[in-house]
Amino acid sequence: MALKNKLKSAARFIMSNIPARKYNIQIVNLAPNELLKGRAALITGGTSGIGYCMAETFLRSGAIVIITGRNKERLQRSLKELNKRNDCFNRVFGVVMDSTDISSFQRCLDEVLDDIKTGGGKSLDILVNNAGVIGGNMPNADEAEYDAVLDTNLKGVFFLSQLVGKYMKENKIHGNILNVASSSSLRPADSAYSVSKWGIRGLTLGLAKSLVSYGITVNGIAPGPTATLMLIKDNLQYITNNASPIGRYILPEEIANMAVVLVSSLGKTIIGDIIYMTGGAATITYDDVGYPF
Repeated sequence: MALKNKLKSAARFIMSNIPARKYNIQIVNLAPNELLKGRAALITGGTSGIGYCMAETFLRSGAIVIITGRNKERLQRSLKELNKRNDCFNRVFGVVMDSTDISSFQRCLDEVLDDIKTGGGKSLDILVNNAGVIGGNMPNADEAEYDAVLDTNLKGVFFLSQLVGKYMKENKIHGNILNVASSSSLRPADSAYSVSKWGIRGLTLGLAKSLVSYGITVNGIAPGPTATLMLIKDNLQYITNNASPIGRYILPEEIANMAVVLVSSLGKTIIGDIIYMTGGAATITYDDVGYPF
């Protein structure tokens, strides 16, 4: 066992010291289209990263978009930037929401529905459960950290999906629920984060089976390590990731493009599935991370 651990440490050292490869990546965004025209989407955790890129891409696809965030000032800054960059006056709104505060969900949904009416829409058609936090790594996780991760990443998703699923069913809305999973849901679960994402896999299947007969489509999308401030705090231009089979981090724009496909009419026959956009991380290998204890 000692030899095995030494070999793992040596492998990680070698990988971390491989010279960085240079990438000339052209970010491919969906051109303005009408794939989501006439529909309204709620995207949790939409002030930055993957959620923000999804909001932008959904707007370019014709949707009314409501993003959530815990901080009002940060939410307002994101809304201002979305409006400025996408010329979408009266089609993007924000709701202050804490994904761990289950008791606030009905009030937030009512606010979302009011915003949709203001934007000229009729109903909430799409829920994207994107809000999430990382942490709770063994062997030093404590109960408070575990609860914070599970409450945000899984408990909040469970109860918001239950609420919106009932709303769609009662109003005969043939809508979509899209859960943001992770490549971690394919790896041995050694953290609260990976446990929560394993839960998202199962919940996606359960929601899909329960709601498909009402015309409600439920799927998931699983990014690998992605170039967001959550993982790359210093320089988002530096996207080399030697541990990944493709040698780089995933771009949030790549995730957002696929999200549009999954919640549009193009994805109606994809049911209860998880689309893994991991660059090969955890799909063809899960030894791209260490498992210290």
